[in-house]
Amino acid sequence: MTTSNDRPPHTRHRPVMLQRCLDLLAPALDAPGATVVDCTLGLGGHSEALLGAFPQVRLIGLDRDTRALELAGARLAPYGDRATLVHAVYDELPAVLARLGTPRVAGVLFDLGVSSMQLDEADRGFAYSQDAPLDMRMDQTTGLSAAEVLNTYPPGELVRILRAYGEEKFARKIVEAVVAERAKQPLTSSARLVTLIRDALPQAAKRTGGNPAKRTFQALRIEVNGELSVLERAMPAAVDALAVGGRIAVLSYHSLEDRLVKRVLADGARSTAPAGLPVVPEEYQPRLKLLTRGAELPTDEEIAENKRAAPARLRGAERVRERVR
Repeated sequence: MTTSNDRPPHTRHRPVMLQRCLDLLAPALDAPGATVVDCTLGLGGHSEALLGAFPQVRLIGLDRDTRALELAGARLAPYGDRATLVHAVYDELPAVLARLGTPRVAGVLFDLGVSSMQLDEADRGFAYSQDAPLDMRMDQTTGLSAAEVLNTYPPGELVRILRAYGEEKFARKIVEAVVAERAKQPLTSSARLVTLIRDALPQAAKRTGGNPAKRTFQALRIEVNGELSVLERAMPAAVDALAVGGRIAVLSYHSLEDRLVKRVLADGARSTAPAGLPVVPEEYQPRLKLLTRGAELPTDEEIAENKRAAPARLRGAERVRERVR
């Protein structure tokens, strides 16, 4: 029997808002020798489209997941040395570019959150809809698993994580259930965690908002992978890596990511001049021009074809000025 994991990457993954991402980046990628960075390579869907749409582009693809690099490498092999794939977290972008001798690039793409491959491979523990070991590490070669977080963190820290990263208003009730369970035996199964969450919540909370475990799983995933702290470092680094005329496109999938992306791009598009100056010196001029009015959403048609696109929010900006030291 053929499983979803046996199928080629292009049949397992539909890149979200693909054409809109290409359109946003296109004006920066038409120049000969342009380099674009896919900071979240995943299964390589966006990267494949970029290489196909812009025949002169060189692509650098980053991913912390070694399995993703393996699958994307096979997918992008026809493009030969136009694609350079690197095992790295995206906040390591400056070091990667320095190592490759490419200090400035024409385009940067982020497709944040968990990848289709990670959701579909049951043994990764990302999906609350199927039983699996509670791992959730995007890079399985390093760091604490979700099980280790649940079984070793102090209760107060677990409450903070669920509230801050999952916006879970019943965090304390869920953590009380987790602490009682781990006192009897370690929590290792995603199905067991889902059951604990369901049993801990009031009946009314179970009837709205989809699977009641969604927020807890999101919070654990963000903690395990340090996603927000990594993004907080990566966004300014990506803006700094853009040449003048370069463009950045960022897909986020929950409000915490989107707020951070919005802040960095809005700050770059804002004058920093003191109020009342009759003429704004160059060092105070905006470095970025926003390319999207707020966050753009996927179309109804795309959501109908790919339900994982539903929460997507796309923002873009163009580098219009060097930073004046």
